[in-house]
Amino acid sequence: MPNYRRARVPGGTFFFTVVTHRRQPLFESPVAQSLLGSLLRRCQLRWLFTVNAVVLLPDHLHAIWSLPPGDNAYSRRWGWIKKSFTQAWLQIGGEELSVSAARAKEGRRGIWQPRLWEHTLEDDGDFDRHFDYLHYNPVKHDLVRRPRDWPASSFHRWVRAGVYDRDWGAGVEPRTRFEESNFGE
Repeated sequence: MPNYRRARVPGGTFFFTVVTHRRQPLFESPVAQSLLGSLLRRCQLRWLFTVNAVVLLPDHLHAIWSLPPGDNAYSRRWGWIKKSFTQAWLQIGGEELSVSAARAKEGRRGIWQPRLWEHTLEDDGDFDRHFDYLHYNPVKHDLVRRPRDWPASSFHRWVRAGVYDRDWGAGVEPRTRFEESNFGE
């Protein structure tokens, strides 16, 4: 049985990739998008932390979170979000994929992949690389031609804040910056 080790850096900043079960395009649904956004905000109120960036694609999401000093419990937060989403989604009649008998015996449902991918951001360069990757991801997956064309992204907030130019990522592909990194996809 694999031993999944997590970085436990209190007050750290982390990049996450969270994937739906069998990559079902669950988040093509505006209802699913809204539900997840609402739960993420509730989680922030329950356990204070900063969402630096987030992008929601049809079958996965990427996020960058910063935890408060002394706090390393991102697994608790993600567990709460995934469990709460699953319960609420099924309660409103949302569909799920089937799971194996072994997974069903563990109480798993056909909404999320087990676990998540996490990377501790080590310095400003690492943060910038993951921040750009996250916002460029809809273009990488050929969902849009420009990051600004993808609505379910914090890119728009960072354009308003002056961090990105509105046309960033259009025409000139920053993909070469990402080729040597692992982003959990």
